Amino acid sequence: MLRGLRVVAGLLLGFATGIGGLLVVVFARPLATRYADLERWRIRRFLDVDSAVPTRSQAVKYLAVRAPVGLFGGFVLAWLFYGVALGVIAGSRIVRNGLDGIEWHDDVVATLWTALIGGVLLYIEVQGIRGVVALEGGVARRYLGPSEAELLRRRIEELSLSRAGIVAAVDAERRRIERDLHDGVQQRLVALGMLLGRARRHPEHADDLVRQAHDESQRVLEDLREVAWRVYPAALDALGLAEALEAVADRSSIPVTIHCGRFRVGSEVETAAYFVVSEAVTNAVKHSGATMIRVDITDDEDAVRVRVEDDGRGGADPAGGGLAGLSRRVRALDGTFAVHSPAGGPTVITAEVPCG
Repeated sequence: MLRGLRVVAGLLLGFATGIGGLLVVVFARPLATRYADLERWRIRRFLDVDSAVPTRSQAVKYLAVRAPVGLFGGFVLAWLFYGVALGVIAGSRIVRNGLDGIEWHDDVVATLWTALIGGVLLYIEVQGIRGVVALEGGVARRYLGPSEAELLRRRIEELSLSRAGIVAAVDAERRRIERDLHDGVQQRLVALGMLLGRARRHPEHADDLVRQAHDESQRVLEDLREVAWRVYPAALDALGLAEALEAVADRSSIPVTIHCGRFRVGSEVETAAYFVVSEAVTNAVKHSGATMIRVDITDDEDAVRVRVEDDGRGGADPAGGGLAGLSRRVRALDGTFAVHSPAGGPTVITAEVPCG
């Protein structure tokens, strides 16, 4: 309701500024840029349309083209106000005359028929308002939007940042794997070798030492499996995203509730979604003090959306190593990544990865 009133107010103001813009184009072109700034404020504030700062020639073209759009918007609103006025008059007559003055056969049928026609006209009016808003946005994007050269320059900057992010993410992943192998697997292999060496030197204790060595070998396999899962979970290819995430929930010491649709998208999208959930769950287990984690993954034709929420103490740092790496991974696929973690919680991590 508030959104509709705001749009009507924006179009009503646009009717006035459309006339004023036409006068500026004809009589006061040096003021075109300032007047266009007023228009930019109007469409951003009331119609949720963003635009760029125009040059003088762009401002003049925009004001000239937008003037008839503003007048057309005023015409559409005039019909809306006319219909509302008729409805108020009819309602007041019914209230004033009461039920005693109604001819039930003729008047009721006429009233219902009029209400039906009014409903159809109201629907057409709403579509007309939506059309005017679309016209406002189209004109703004055409004449106040960035040029093709500016769009190309921005895209090149985005690709450069994405490439740098990919390099940084790969480098950070490599260092993490090296650290996991050095601090985990390598140390256990050293302990395994020491146990086997002691078994050779002390045959009388061989059975006990071999048993310990066997237990240590199982731990080595678990560490290797964990490292392999963090590099790339094979279950993604074999079973899909939902089953791979169930394994993440099973390994978590905090209860994890996962809601994930049964869909298949590109492997790079599934991988990004998997690592967002895996890293978010790992961070929550290590740092948040949470008692519950909820994961929601939805998709449509355009993107896969991931939302991870925990009820912990909050205060997660988006610039931290793990979250910053996730951001780089998602943005490398032209996706978006956000962390909302106020002090006291909850922490909500969201990511959106395009499917195309």
